[in-house]
Amino acid sequence: MRKKLFIPGPVEVHSDILAAMALPMIGHRMKEYAELHGRVTTGLKKLMITDDKVFLATSSAFGVMEGAVRNLVGGRCANFCNGAFSDKWHDVTKRCGKQADAIRFDWGTPVTPEAVDQALSSGKYDSMTMIHNETSTGVMSPLADIAEVMKKYPDVMFIVDTVSSMSAVKIPVAELGIDCCIFGVQKAIALPPGLAVFSASEKALQRAAGIEDRGYYFDFLEFAANDAKNNTPSTPCISLIYALDCQLQRMFAEGLEQRWTRHHELAEYVRGWLVVHGFETFPAAAYLSQTLTCSRNSRGIDLADLKKRLAEAGFAFDDGYGKIKGTTFRIAHMGDMSRADLDELFTAMVTIVPQLA
Repeated sequence: MRKKLFIPGPVEVHSDILAAMALPMIGHRMKEYAELHGRVTTGLKKLMITDDKVFLATSSAFGVMEGAVRNLVGGRCANFCNGAFSDKWHDVTKRCGKQADAIRFDWGTPVTPEAVDQALSSGKYDSMTMIHNETSTGVMSPLADIAEVMKKYPDVMFIVDTVSSMSAVKIPVAELGIDCCIFGVQKAIALPPGLAVFSASEKALQRAAGIEDRGYYFDFLEFAANDAKNNTPSTPCISLIYALDCQLQRMFAEGLEQRWTRHHELAEYVRGWLVVHGFETFPAAAYLSQTLTCSRNSRGIDLADLKKRLAEAGFAFDDGYGKIKGTTFRIAHMGDMSRADLDELFTAMVTIVPQLA
C-alpha cells in the first residue's frame, strides 16, 4: 500500500516533479546539460539570496557535511550539538581525523548566540558547524542572531546545515555571512532524495585551497573548476536536477514570500490542533520549527500502535527519534503540503484514537 508521507523526510513529491524526472536522458558533458545546470544554479542563488558559488552534489546532505569538514577545518572545529543530527556531525568531524569539540545543548533547546560567542572567544577554533533546524527535536535555532555573533570572528568558517529549512523560511546566505550553506532536497525542497546543494564563499574557497587531504568527490576546488563550465566533477543525478529545475520554477511561480508565509501558517495550524487535542510541543515556543512539529506525548498514547494503524490506513507517521522515541512524535508540514493534507492525517488519528476527539 502506498503511504502518504507525514514524516520529516522524505516528503510527498508533486506529480509535476515526478513527470520532470521522466524526461529523456542527456549526457552530462553535453551542452544541454550545461544549460540545465546553469539554469538551476542561477535559480538556487535566487532562492538562497547569494552570489556565492552554488554547487550540486550527487549524495545525501551528509556527504557534503563531511566534505565541508574536510575542506574547511584546518585547525579545530566547534560542533554545536542540540540533537541527533548535530551530534552525528560531530562524530563525522572526528572520523575525518579533525580536531573538534562538541558544544552540547539539551535536546529541545536551540544553539544560542551567547554559547557561540563564548566558544569562539577562546580563539581555539577556525571553523564551526551548526544545524539551523534540528529535525530530531523540531528546534529552529536563531540563525540571524548567531550570524551577528559570527561577524566578530571573520576567520572562523561559518558552516550551516539548512536541510529542513531552506525554501521554507527566508535564509539570506550572503547577508548572514554563511561560508558554506548545505541542504538536501528531500525535505522542504520536496524532491526525492539523492541530491545535495551547497554554497561556498570566496573565503571558503581560499580556505580549501590551503587544506591538504580534501579528498576528491567533495573537493570544493574541483566543484569550482567544473562550475565554471556549468558542470560537476563527477556524473550528476540528471533526473533529480531536472526535478529541481521544475521545482524552482514552481517555487518562483508561487512566490518565495508566499511560500514562507504558507509554511508559517501550516506550522501554526499543526500546533493549534495539537494544543486543542491536549498535546504540548517539545521545544520552547520561541524556537519551534517552521517545517515540522515535535510534540510531547502528553496524552500517553501508544505511539507505536498508532504508527502501525496509521500505516494500515495509508499514512506514514513518525513516533519520535533517538532517545525521545515514544515520548514524542513529529509531524512534517513542509514542501508542497497543504492544510487539506494535514486534515487527512488528523481525521485518521482521531478515528484510530477516539479519545483524541
